[in-house]
Amino acid sequence: MTATTPKYDTLFKNVRVVRPHHDDAAPLDIAVTNGKFAAVAPNIEPPLATHVVDGGGLLAFPGLVDAHMHVGIYNPLDQDAGPESRAAAMGGVTASLNYMRTGRYYLNEGGPYATFFPKVLKASEGRFHVDYGYHLAPISRGHIGEMEMLVRELGVASFKIFMFYGSHGLHGRSASQNDFLMIGEDERYDIAHFEFIMREIARIGESDPRLRDAVSLSLHCELGEILTAYTKLVENEGKLTGLAAYSASRPPHSEGLAIFLASYLADETRCMNINLLHLSSKKAIEAALTMQRVFPHVSFKREVTVGHLLLDTESPAGCLAKVNPPIRPRADVERLWEAVLARDVDWIVSDHACCAHEHKVDSKKPDNVFLAKSGFGGTEYLLSGVYSEGRKRGMGLGHIAELLCLNPARRYGVATKGEIKVGLDADLVLFDPEKSFVVRAAESASEQGYTPFEGVPLTGQVVSTYLRGERVYHRGALEGAPRGRYLRRV
Repeated sequence: MTATTPKYDTLFKNVRVVRPHHDDAAPLDIAVTNGKFAAVAPNIEPPLATHVVDGGGLLAFPGLVDAHMHVGIYNPLDQDAGPESRAAAMGGVTASLNYMRTGRYYLNEGGPYATFFPKVLKASEGRFHVDYGYHLAPISRGHIGEMEMLVRELGVASFKIFMFYGSHGLHGRSASQNDFLMIGEDERYDIAHFEFIMREIARIGESDPRLRDAVSLSLHCELGEILTAYTKLVENEGKLTGLAAYSASRPPHSEGLAIFLASYLADETRCMNINLLHLSSKKAIEAALTMQRVFPHVSFKREVTVGHLLLDTESPAGCLAKVNPPIRPRADVERLWEAVLARDVDWIVSDHACCAHEHKVDSKKPDNVFLAKSGFGGTEYLLSGVYSEGRKRGMGLGHIAELLCLNPARRYGVATKGEIKVGLDADLVLFDPEKSFVVRAAESASEQGYTPFEGVPLTGQVVSTYLRGERVYHRGALEGAPRGRYLRRV
């Protein structure tokens, strides 16, 4: 081989590499071959690569792992996957992990996962612009018996419990939970059901050492009985409106109590890998930290969302920012940031759920938060939002890469992603830390058509996103056909 014979497909020069556990950005070159990082070193000679990219001094982040998304919840999955994964690529996301369940919304089907999940995979194939995986929720009794099959045969490494679904609906009160969940009248989605899910995860892990640390359980921690009672109180009093009313109707102590229950059950059942999702309040954070002290042998991970870090109940977005758990008052937002900076939070996500305006608010009473649908998009602002606000607060670059890339990748079994390292997928984000912009929904690739972040000024913007060495997004435009692959995580 001569000195001028290319050994790399692509070489990135003049970039500053952001690495987990390093708060500097090192001036290194990045070489890519066959979709993998092949070399990360200073002064790699340009003739060694077929194609050379001048990074212009930009930061080079690993591709983001947005570990909490909902694709296909309000629109058919095969229609939603394309535009919402384009929004993900716009935000530097290269791995989209989506929550999926049987019941109303999503595919609007019940029945076994052996039938349901292949339909999900078929609807997804060839439509995602980034790599994708699924967390699954065992809703019916029969699903518990399918969990080992889902792990071993279909590569599902994570499951979810919606703790409030037993007596409360997705958007508020619900007259018939069994109809909403599409389960038999003799079934109950309750604490006993949660216990049996945990016992099955523990059994799977104990049956195979390879799976002991690989399979985890995520929980949406709110108690439905409290939500129903407080919703009635808030509505009857009529003193609060909008986001303040919704926050009061789903009070923070409901989160705290649910965390206590889930943690005790985890210890009781020996279910050792627990993910506490989208903690939204001071009480939720403090409950989670208390349970970590009480049960130090349980591997708890704590998640917050970019929405809960950027918005509060005074947001002009109003009902457009309705989400579960709710957007909270400013004091809770500040407590979340304290936890992030203290490394008491393990990862930050978008909880992206595209809900078009005609679905989001009631046409006759658009200001009635209790009639609005829950959830909104935001994956396209994940990196910019965390960078912009985090850097103001002294957050290191490596810490951002841990929260948005490495930590969720490792917990959820996305072994080929999470950092810029030889042998891993060449997922790369070129990021301009000096570029300031104002969020405008009209500039988003999502089909939501609005955003609760409208008008929010941010500093730091994604310039280009590379998936396995190929550019999929550049300066406002998506490039190429969908090439995302399903991520088998076990």
